[in-house]
Amino acid sequence: MTQVGAVFERLLGPRAAVSITAYDGSRSGPADAPVAIRVRSPLALDYLMSSPGDLGLARAYVAGALDVEGDLYTALRALSTQVDQLSPADRLWLLRKLGPRHLRVVRPPAEEHPSRFRRGLTALRHSKSRDSEAIASHYDVSNRFYELVLGPSMAYTCAVFPREGASLEEAQEHKFDLVCRKLGLRPGMRLLDVGCGWGGMVAHAVRHYGVTALGVTLSREQAQWAQKHIVALGLADRAEIRHLDYRDVTETGFDAISSIGLTEHIGARNVPGYFRFLAGKLKAHGRLLNHCITNPDTSVAHRSRGFIDRYVFPDGELEAPGELVTAMHDAGLEVRHEENLREHYALTLAGWCANLDEHWDEAVREAGAGRSRVWALYLAACRLAFERREIELHQILGVRTDSEGGMGMPLRPDWGV
Repeated sequence: MTQVGAVFERLLGPRAAVSITAYDGSRSGPADAPVAIRVRSPLALDYLMSSPGDLGLARAYVAGALDVEGDLYTALRALSTQVDQLSPADRLWLLRKLGPRHLRVVRPPAEEHPSRFRRGLTALRHSKSRDSEAIASHYDVSNRFYELVLGPSMAYTCAVFPREGASLEEAQEHKFDLVCRKLGLRPGMRLLDVGCGWGGMVAHAVRHYGVTALGVTLSREQAQWAQKHIVALGLADRAEIRHLDYRDVTETGFDAISSIGLTEHIGARNVPGYFRFLAGKLKAHGRLLNHCITNPDTSVAHRSRGFIDRYVFPDGELEAPGELVTAMHDAGLEVRHEENLREHYALTLAGWCANLDEHWDEAVREAGAGRSRVWALYLAACRLAFERREIELHQILGVRTDSEGGMGMPLRPDWGV
């Protein structure tokens, strides 16, 4: 066996259900494996040797130096743990096997964001300007690209599947309905949706619950798409989408606030102030529903790292659910309900992966091959992370009680869904 084949056999182990074909003609793994990895150039080994953790494989895949034939999710199940846990002895073995020529510094793919240090030279972490830039880098790719990946709902957050076998669209509709019921929405109420995305929650709440709603997002393309959609639905007299930082909302006295997928972007140190700000926007008995990805416990670092930080969510940070509950209580909100929807997010991501696979050629034409590869890797890796409980998704419902402790809710609501 020549060198490249031996390298990947060492990485994967002899029982991995993945076949390897390398540019030097070497092969490894079972020939009838359901997934085939093709190492197309020495650049893949350069990235593997010079990059920490999962970043080397990510760079090789995004650059097209390493390709996957078959299901990317299945390939990651075979690859991720082994490569992310390369020991010093493994790296020394690789160095001896490959020689020093692969230790050279290689320019990363164009899709990669600068390091945290370089970002810090231009603006403070989670300042308004840096948050705006981070959000734009992820969300202002192409609305058409998101339509291909997300489907008709244009909902880029965890769906809630009402039953086994439900479609992604049914599950997204069910998620919005669950949030509306938890918030106790009724005709005439005022809703604020922070981090509103393409306006799915706003549209659902106005159409089905008769509220008046304001949605805000830091993504200009999201805001433009969402406002046009609101107009097309005939809801412009009761709904508005603004391109705005949630910290710049001046209105107050809302009956309810939904925050679906925003907390991941604000930074752990800003969580207490975030909940204080939102609590100050609510009437007495007003409810806040916070829906976000979390760490499984407080032993996990808040800041994202590796591939996710450099390619997907620069400056993203996750907290444990207990940290969020504590911050909500400290802000004067009484937590009345909490649930973990981790498995639902794995199913959601499987649906997005299928959409991207189905529309791959158009996605590449719309956003480029490198960006499409980033998304394919990101969606499959996140699906695996939710399945393995490396991350979770929690909905936490808080209420602003009145001066006598009243909360204006049923004694034990079941939400009716």
